[in-house]
Amino acid sequence: MAIWKQPTNLERVNGWSADTLMQALDIRITAIGEDWLAGTMPVDARTHQPFGLLHGGASVALAETLGSTAALLTLDPEQEVAVGLDINANHVRGVRSGIVTGTAKALHLGRSTQVWEIRIENEEGALVCIARLTMAVVPRRAVLR
Repeated sequence: MAIWKQPTNLERVNGWSADTLMQALDIRITAIGEDWLAGTMPVDARTHQPFGLLHGGASVALAETLGSTAALLTLDPEQEVAVGLDINANHVRGVRSGIVTGTAKALHLGRSTQVWEIRIENEEGALVCIARLTMAVVPRRAVLR
């Protein structure tokens, strides 16, 4: 059973990234399943650290983007929104080029918090980063003052 409370049209969801960090890093939502969301990010000069490897912060940006987007899709945005509370990431494999793909799945969808696991893999499907994102669910009025 789908967990989404909003339409999951990819064009609409990717449109939220205009003029943001996600656009600068070319993070794209590529697929939405019944209870998961996936997206990609290129590994190139924009996302490298000085040694030519994928920057850990870029992986965290991808993970937070995927988890935050997924969290928002589970809510009625007229009433409430989700904001990042905590993120933890373990970087397990270096990547020099290509595309990485992250997949976010909910571990907990509560009234006031959500917890998402985001797995980021290289083009061969090997784990690059595993992240856990905790989101606070807050009334919309608390964010849009």
